[in-house]
Amino acid sequence: QVQLVESGGGLVQAGGSLRLSCVASLRPFSNYDMGWFRQAPGKEREFVAAISIGGANTYYGDSVKGRFTISRDNDKNTVYLQMNSLKPEDTAVYSCAARPFYDSSQYRYWGQGTQVTVSS
Repeated sequence: QVQLVESGGGLVQAGGSLRLSCVASLRPFSNYDMGWFRQAPGKEREFVAAISIGGANTYYGDSVKGRFTISRDNDKNTVYLQMNSLKPEDTAVYSCAARPFYDSSQYRYWGQGTQVTVSS
């Protein structure tokens, strides 16, 4: 059974930083594009960032460009999301997701999410 487990969420003041991690049981991990999404209460799920299998290509949602950085360590089966200059509107449950590189139509596997709360 595939598992994606996020960690690193918490409560932080506006302007602060957090680093989220997502460890995946995918084999091989390097065959999967990875993404981060978030969902705030009463809002639709929002794309945050994505990274290609080798890490050469990264993509960001407009609301986080210049503040968040996605990266991965294929040896550790882990994808990271470094979040800087956090704002109260970044408050949400953050989830990682995976899709095989040969089928980019949708993300197949999802984690349970980790809560990020940014206080003003």
